[in-house]
Amino acid sequence: MSAVLPSAAAASPAVADPVIQEFAFDKADFERVRQLIHQRAGISLHAGKQAMVYSRLSRRLRETGHRSFADYLHWLEKGAGAQAEAEWQEFVNCLTTNLTAFFREEHHFRLLAEELRRRGPHHPIHIWCNAASTGEEPYSIAMTVVDTLGHDAPVRILASDIDTRVLATASRGIYEAESRGLTPELLKRHFLRGTGRNTGRIRVKPELARLVEFRTFNLTSPVWSLGSRFDFVFCRNVMIYFDAPTQRRVLERIHAVMEPQGLLFVGHSENFTDARQLFRLRGKTVYQRL
Repeated sequence: MSAVLPSAAAASPAVADPVIQEFAFDKADFERVRQLIHQRAGISLHAGKQAMVYSRLSRRLRETGHRSFADYLHWLEKGAGAQAEAEWQEFVNCLTTNLTAFFREEHHFRLLAEELRRRGPHHPIHIWCNAASTGEEPYSIAMTVVDTLGHDAPVRILASDIDTRVLATASRGIYEAESRGLTPELLKRHFLRGTGRNTGRIRVKPELARLVEFRTFNLTSPVWSLGSRFDFVFCRNVMIYFDAPTQRRVLERIHAVMEPQGLLFVGHSENFTDARQLFRLRGKTVYQRL
């Protein structure tokens, strides 16, 4: 292939206009954010997340009146009392990722239904759904329970997340009628349809909602106080945000709060074969407590 020489006018490439950022944000700021979110929530942000961090945290700088990330992070670290703790929660909320849907990874719910039928309608059952996000996952669990055992089954579902904003959405139980994963039969059995200004929206029926308790919870907290041991734990697409040592600590603690032979449901890209002393693979992305 022959080369084409540029003309004299085009010999020097044009210098692109620099991207003008609203707030000062450099590599050192990004590294501080990485350290702080790891300390607070165990989340490991890789180097390619700098633009995401800027985008998500910029809102906090506007709302708190800071003109640079350095000033905001200094204020965050030096703060004390209820106001500072509230801002730490906002910081964590901004940097968590929430992607969910009703009956996501449907094979998990089929296996859950089989296990519920095997145990029967009178056996008390405790289920923990952590990283519950906006509620689609715990309500999918609740629908599985009701459709398998009925409304009067002695089942408690604890749904937790570190993000307070998504939990507030989950507690309301209001969704779009076209939400992915819901069949016409499920809509009829478990949801109320909105009218008037709420047309096109649905709300979880009270008899389903009462099965689920929502609670803010940090998986990397040094103290776990959950009130019971669990027969089933859903911890799906959570560990991918932790480094290996954090994953191991969380798995050990989940193991400690599970009943013998309990089942742990995980995400499609998560593999815990390195924790063979704790869990054995039971099925596709399902592990049994040893």
